[in-house]
Amino acid sequence: MDDVASQATGCHASGHYHHRGGHVLSTQGQVTQGLAQGHLVRRLTQLYTGLALYGASSALLVEAGLGLEPWNVLHQGLAELTGLTIGVVSIIVGAAVLLLWIPLRQRPGLGTVSNVFVVGVAMDGTLALLPEAHSLAVRIPLLVAGILLNGVATGLYIAARFGPGPRDGLMTGLHRRTGRSIRLMRTAVEIAVVVTGFALGGTVGVGTLLYALSIGPLAQFFLRVFAVPAASDGSTVVATGQPRGAILRP
Repeated sequence: MDDVASQATGCHASGHYHHRGGHVLSTQGQVTQGLAQGHLVRRLTQLYTGLALYGASSALLVEAGLGLEPWNVLHQGLAELTGLTIGVVSIIVGAAVLLLWIPLRQRPGLGTVSNVFVVGVAMDGTLALLPEAHSLAVRIPLLVAGILLNGVATGLYIAARFGPGPRDGLMTGLHRRTGRSIRLMRTAVEIAVVVTGFALGGTVGVGTLLYALSIGPLAQFFLRVFAVPAASDGSTVVATGQPRGAILRP
């Protein structure tokens, strides 16, 4: 009888032990899942904040009227030609560039598709809110603020790791297909974009040069500031991956 009682007690203890072990594993799983969800929320927040701020920074450069970043020189020129807003043109051009990814066998991420729409909408929205700037005393600070904010936005957006913007993906795709360096492909594409945009009426000026000289260092600095640590479980909920040194803007 004592043996039976002992066996019963042992069974109960063993069962209790496994129950507690299962509870611990379940708790650990919930914690891991919670951390992964928090990690994803942070990345998504950075992605959309960065894209919205990028559009706002581009609007500041437009309002300053002292020179735009290369692709917006083209967007502004096309806007002058078509009568559409620069934000709408940005969306159309972004979508067209994204189609060029197909023969280049590029794969877009969430950030790529979001970029097409969010930046253009944010640009038009900010331009609608900004008062007109006429004096250099206002336009120069707008230019400086636009470039700095663009660097912040670029760091936020890229550090989220949701895929490159359509224009940068075009350059990296050309690099892979042609075997030419990314720097050469980027330079060639942006020269063509600026020349075409300028011919159509886009603004090229001291702001264009200042942007070209400063955006690289600014982007690298804010990339470090806003870097998101890898998820603890090593999972990637949304496709990521961007060539190092290739992406400096959405």
